[in-house]
Amino acid sequence: MPMPYGSRLAATMTRRLGRECVYTPSARLALYLALRRWCRPGARVLMSPVNDDVILFVVLAAGLRPVMAPVSVWDGNIDPAAVPESTWRDVDAVLTTNLYGVPDQVLELRRRCAQLGIPLFEDAAHAIGSHVDGQPVGTFGKAAAFSLSKHVAGMAGGFLAVEDARTRRELELLRDDLLVPGRLREDLTTTLRPLARSAVRSLHLVRPVWRTMERLGLMERDAFRMALHAPRLAASAREAPSLTAYERWVRVDLHGYRSRHGALVRGQLALRMARLDEDLARRRAGVALLATTPWASPALRDRTAHDGPLPLFRVPLLVHDRDALVRRLVRHDVVCGYLYDPPLDDYAGAEFVEPSPDPAPARWFAAHTLPADPLLARRIVAAFTKERVADAHPALLRPVPDATSPRLLGQ
Repeated sequence: MPMPYGSRLAATMTRRLGRECVYTPSARLALYLALRRWCRPGARVLMSPVNDDVILFVVLAAGLRPVMAPVSVWDGNIDPAAVPESTWRDVDAVLTTNLYGVPDQVLELRRRCAQLGIPLFEDAAHAIGSHVDGQPVGTFGKAAAFSLSKHVAGMAGGFLAVEDARTRRELELLRDDLLVPGRLREDLTTTLRPLARSAVRSLHLVRPVWRTMERLGLMERDAFRMALHAPRLAASAREAPSLTAYERWVRVDLHGYRSRHGALVRGQLALRMARLDEDLARRRAGVALLATTPWASPALRDRTAHDGPLPLFRVPLLVHDRDALVRRLVRHDVVCGYLYDPPLDDYAGAEFVEPSPDPAPARWFAAHTLPADPLLARRIVAAFTKERVADAHPALLRPVPDATSPRLLGQ
């Protein structure tokens, strides 16, 4: 009997997490599998509005209704204490973000989900190596999606971590039904792209390459968010659940998100996974440096001081005039991605999502956060110093009804 697709990579991740893992070509396909497996069409999913727009479209493609949660102004993740009781009673699942690798308040979210009898899903794409109370992120909920294109820079590959072998086998069959045949040319491109990106950085060609791609119209996004195409999106809802109906949105930035990659790509990913702990150590060192700067939030500084640095995918630095700074940093060979502005409820509107009852913290965080690559920490500190970047912090504290602690309100 042939081994399941990607079983060797899945076994490596299983040993790391202590949970059964399904290999997928991408984290977005892994998340789609989880939503289809545990949520009926029309179910309401509580999630942070400070998130990648692709994740919004994955939720919509699964035939579900995204419900935007109030968030912490310090990290953009769900603030459980600020979610109204009426919302808790009305949602059917919760999706964490672990934004940039900073863990959600997963213990409280798990407790609330257990009380309500609803599944907790963990989007751990940014959070390989992050822990809460000594337990890996991705082992608290019903299922968790991981991305190899983030921490090991493989430009492909993901996992869905689940609780038991029987569920894993069911999801492998569902995954196989959704995969599309890969091609050698695509595998070669996927294999070479990370090498080309490393060469661009090492040769200090970031600025000319970025400018050239801009001029040639080779970037899929004209802004931080992709174009919504609202009329087409509304029409696609009539076909959901369906990845095919939402293909134009779900494939952005990763066209092979459900391609059946061959041995060439999987072999490269295996080599990169073997260096994962080295990568995580380098990230911790970069976070340790960035957490001491004026642009780090007090929460990040305190957490780093007490618990040590997390191996973050990006470090959320809080700055004034963020959009202008993003353009200026290109001169320093620093290109900033993973900016989730505006929040999803402002971006998509009430036709496609249920807006947050308190949107101010998400708006402030999304507008002031610059995600800094910890692997470039010294270069970023030098660039910020040269550019005389001003730090930004929310100024107003106000209590929240029925909450045990105050929550920050954005300016």
